[in-house]
Amino acid sequence: MRKSVIIVVALVLSTIAFAQKVKSTKVPEIVLKSLMSKYPNAKKVKWDKEENNYEASFESNKTKNSVLFNASGKIIETEVEITTAQLPKSILNYIGKNYKDQKVKEAAKIISDKGIITYEAEIKGKDLLFDENGKLLSVS
Repeated sequence: MRKSVIIVVALVLSTIAFAQKVKSTKVPEIVLKSLMSKYPNAKKVKWDKEENNYEASFESNKTKNSVLFNASGKIIETEVEITTAQLPKSILNYIGKNYKDQKVKEAAKIISDKGIITYEAEIKGKDLLFDENGKLLSVS
C-alpha cells in the first residue's frame, strides 16, 4: 500500500513539474511583448510555465495556436492547428494503413526555432509525431 501511495505522489508531482498554469501577470513583460508583436490578433491567451519557458495558447484568426517562449521572449516553437486534409499525403497514407477505420481527432503543424517542421496527429487518445517527410518519430 505504501509503495502505491509513493508512486501516485511521484506521478502527481512530476505532472505538476512539467507544466503549471500561470496568470499573465506572472509572465515576464518581455515574453508578453514578444507574443503581442508576433501575434497581435491573439485572443483568450492562456499561459503555462514549463521549467523556465512560457507557453501561450490562444486563438488567432479563428485558428488554435500554441507558442513556446524562453524567459527572454525568444520563440522556441510554434504549433498551429491544421485540418486533417492539410497533413502531408505520406502521413495520411501511414495513418490509413496503420490505423484503419480510425479518424484523426486533431492535427497540428509544429515549427521549431530552427525551422524544423513536424506534424502531430491525434488518433484515439494517442499523439503521433511525424517529420516533414511523413516518417513516424514517436507515439505518446
